[in-house]
Amino acid sequence: MKIKSQRDFWSGLMFVAVGLAFAWGATNYSFGSSANPGPGYFPFGLGILLALLGAMVLFKALTIESDGGAPIGKIAWRPLLVITLAITSFGLALPRLGLLVTMPLLISLSAAAGQEFRWKDALLNGVVLTAGSWVIFVWGLKLTIPVWPVYFGG
Repeated sequence: MKIKSQRDFWSGLMFVAVGLAFAWGATNYSFGSSANPGPGYFPFGLGILLALLGAMVLFKALTIESDGGAPIGKIAWRPLLVITLAITSFGLALPRLGLLVTMPLLISLSAAAGQEFRWKDALLNGVVLTAGSWVIFVWGLKLTIPVWPVYFGG
């Protein structure tokens, strides 16, 4: 069988592998039932769903012709490294700086990974996503996430 889209083939294969790995890892936890799901229920379902999505992408890569075989391009190192740095910084800074400082920091750093970075857009996204995160996680779900920096009594 001929691969008709390299990008779709390898991304589909990656989705299948990651999905099956998550589903397999979730079997180490209690599954529970539909009425009372355990800690393994949700990751198992998501893993299977991701594997099915990957299988659909793989099927497309093997059956539908694309222009030039959709070759895999160069690895975009800058976005990969900048976004990894932003997420690591968020995890390290959240307990000390609180949600109100670290969310805009994460969003600004992540936006800087792209070619079309604009401070106005990054700050507007930072404000909206920080407010949304506070509403969902702190107010709605009552999670104990530090909101203010420790220096302000947070």
